[in-house]
Amino acid sequence: MLTIGDKFPDFSVTGVVSTDPNTAFQPFDQNSDKGKWKLVFFWPKDFTFVCPTEIAGFGKLKGDFADRDTVIYGVSTDSEFVHLAWRQNHADLKTLPFAMLADTNRRLSQALGILDAEAGVAKRATFLVDPEGIIRFVYVTDMSVGRNPQEVLRVLDALQTDELCPCNWQKGEEVIKAA
Repeated sequence: MLTIGDKFPDFSVTGVVSTDPNTAFQPFDQNSDKGKWKLVFFWPKDFTFVCPTEIAGFGKLKGDFADRDTVIYGVSTDSEFVHLAWRQNHADLKTLPFAMLADTNRRLSQALGILDAEAGVAKRATFLVDPEGIIRFVYVTDMSVGRNPQEVLRVLDALQTDELCPCNWQKGEEVIKAA
């Protein structure tokens, strides 16, 4: 699995950005939103139970991430058509404020080392990638356990200070000054 300090892999996928079939599909690659921080999080399958709670949770924090010059990409190995159908049919996803990317060929999941070989789907993984394309944070949970989007935001805040941040540090608190 790729980890802290590794370059986020090149990718080229289709993303779903709305519920309107005429405008829903857009291409995304490693150069999309160049120069910004990226939150890239993966879920195993669309039309499941834990995944929409996380997706909606990240959606609610979209403004907070945007305030930190960070774009959000949600990804699964389902197709863009499945993503569109899910957005159209799930109340919490209809107005989702970020792209749902379709890693149908599983190249990105495989390059990151998060493809579950047995299930053939992406593991529940989260990556914070800096503007130079370097992975700065990785968070992977069991398929049955949802993430804490607020914690990902807290870690992003800490990373963006370029300082030493103690346990449970929150934005605005003192950082550690090494002598």
